[in-house]
Amino acid sequence: MTQPATRPFIFGLDIGTRSVVGLIIQETDNGYHVVDVFSKEHTERSMLDGQIHNVLEVAKSITYVKEQLEAKHGTLRKVCVAAAGRSLKTVRAMEELDITGKPIFDRESLLTLELSAVQKAQFKLASSDTGSHGQANDYCVGYSVIDYHLDEQKIGSLVDQKGNKAAVEVIATFLPKVVVESLIAALHRANLSLEALTLEPIAAINVLIPQSMRRLNVALVDIGAGTSDIAITDYGTVTAYGMVPNAGDEITEAISDQFLLDFPEAENVKRQLNDKDEVLIEDILGIETSMTRDEIIAPVLPAINHLADQISAEILNLNSRIPKAVMLVGGGSLTPLLPEKIAERLELPANRVAIRGIDAIKSLTFEQAFEPTPELVTPIGIAIAARENPVEYISIRVNEETVRLFDIKKLTVGDGVVSSGVELNKLFGKPGMAIMVKVNGRVVSIPGEHGTPPNLLKNGEICSLDDPLSDGDVIHVEKGKSGKDALATAGDVLEIPEPFTIELNGDSYTVEPELLINGQIARMDDVLHDRDQLDMHVPQYLEEILNQPGVQAAVQQVKNIEVTANHHSIRLQKEQPEYLVNGEPALLTRPVKRGDTIEVKNPSQKSFTIEDVLLQKYDYPNREILVTFNDEPVRLEKALFDCTLNGEPAALSTSLSDGDSIELKERQNVSFIFQDVFAKVQVKKPSVSDHVKPVILQNDQETSFSAPINHGDQLKLNWQ
Repeated sequence: MTQPATRPFIFGLDIGTRSVVGLIIQETDNGYHVVDVFSKEHTERSMLDGQIHNVLEVAKSITYVKEQLEAKHGTLRKVCVAAAGRSLKTVRAMEELDITGKPIFDRESLLTLELSAVQKAQFKLASSDTGSHGQANDYCVGYSVIDYHLDEQKIGSLVDQKGNKAAVEVIATFLPKVVVESLIAALHRANLSLEALTLEPIAAINVLIPQSMRRLNVALVDIGAGTSDIAITDYGTVTAYGMVPNAGDEITEAISDQFLLDFPEAENVKRQLNDKDEVLIEDILGIETSMTRDEIIAPVLPAINHLADQISAEILNLNSRIPKAVMLVGGGSLTPLLPEKIAERLELPANRVAIRGIDAIKSLTFEQAFEPTPELVTPIGIAIAARENPVEYISIRVNEETVRLFDIKKLTVGDGVVSSGVELNKLFGKPGMAIMVKVNGRVVSIPGEHGTPPNLLKNGEICSLDDPLSDGDVIHVEKGKSGKDALATAGDVLEIPEPFTIELNGDSYTVEPELLINGQIARMDDVLHDRDQLDMHVPQYLEEILNQPGVQAAVQQVKNIEVTANHHSIRLQKEQPEYLVNGEPALLTRPVKRGDTIEVKNPSQKSFTIEDVLLQKYDYPNREILVTFNDEPVRLEKALFDCTLNGEPAALSTSLSDGDSIELKERQNVSFIFQDVFAKVQVKKPSVSDHVKPVILQNDQETSFSAPINHGDQLKLNWQ
């Protein structure tokens, strides 16, 4: 059925590893009409893995196809082509961000984190390829988020989340600049100019998987001669691209090796396996052999399994899970048993892995009958996709540097910044220094102020990373300001308990919480420093209440002292007071609560003396005897020690102060004589006129004043 030529031709080229396919289509009211198709195999291997290695040879093939079509349809000047999907490079990368203390993780921060991960993938790719950054050599044509992480746990979304560390893992796809440049160079040699450009995976997806189906998780595999290109759809878009460096040629080479066939003959045998049960082959020795399809497939089954293994593994790598279905296109998809093998490895039902041909393309008519094979899907898709969704270059300036972008998707300011090489993760202002303090034994981190995000201007106006980008835009990126160091007071990190009131000896007192910083009494408005130790304590026990500054002054405290005796420390302790709480006797460990009544009864106070020291060290600091004098008892005592206080002679009754130094020296001979009695008694001497003299008796025996006396002696003084 011929369509009226009311609209101009669309000339499309599929420049593949094995051949160049040219076709002419026309847009109709209901879709597209295929006017003509012509293909030409390369005379030599001038393309490897989708990359043009010999521009002159490829240009010759393009020219030949062009001339054949021009002979029927007139001069062709512009052409729609596709960059090979097999040239795409996919890289995974993860970027982390400290969000401690940040209240909200907003969309702008999330986008910055995602693009930082993309940029890390770009640098990783450049480093593996060239050992340097080289971001100008690769275009990012898309990325998808694999997982978000919050504090090392996977999470569905980071927006409005709080935590310490946020991370995102992405899979980003890049197209080397040289692929596009060599493609354009070959077209120029064939006197063709580029009308529109697309990517091969996008071309196939556009015609096989309409937008309405892209919410389904489907893998599209374009199996050519040298490589197998993979694209994944999900959530209404293309989420990932990938490539396996093996395809139909691997099976051809296995047939060649197994049956001693040259490569073209092996390729011919492989193609016959799809529709013949028996194939006649002629090896390089000229021997002809008729073999069944199964006899040929059996020895090359390891190569088929290997191809299925690689395709399945890359699908899982790109998709992170088993897709709902797999579509196979391209000449290599006709490899015997390949769909079944892929289904087995992906654990899919056999009917979920299918070869799709041009009969699956909606609203498509043909000038002549074509076999609905999968080889024509990509060429037709290129022509249609290049017309409907062309890829263009745009040129922008980022911080006074010119940047060219491959406009394969809706470009944003973030894409421009990433492509310029400005490292997004270094544009945020650094957070201020945090300080660590210990609060009641628990370590608390006080974060510094967060740095501000970068300032972004597009054409002189404030913009965000996801604002759209157009040709000629001028972007200015300025690093955000660093945050201030942490600053906090004790009151900022402590919850202050309420004070309470008690009654003490008839007066009302307020018990305040005690705050110590590094062991020193402090206030709530004191500024904290790194490694400070804060202790907040509310007095609970009687002893703590009595030690409160306001309470100490109101209670007469029983003070103990400490002295040294002969260079040894001695603590002298007073009798402790009596404590009553709510009228009941209480120990110092008694808990006290709001409203309690406390009474303190202090003992009578007296000073400590040297005698108190001697009583701690010796049982009897004095020697004592009891005698009678004129039938009256008399107690005589003498110190057993000579004493000095702070270097001065002192008596046993001398009062002491805290810190005094005492020297005690034991006397060698301590005895009593009769005369010692007269220091204790009063003797009435007769008048002189009585003419009497004293007579002293010791146990009724006359003695002298200097005579020794002993305990229990009976002493008398008579006048004669």
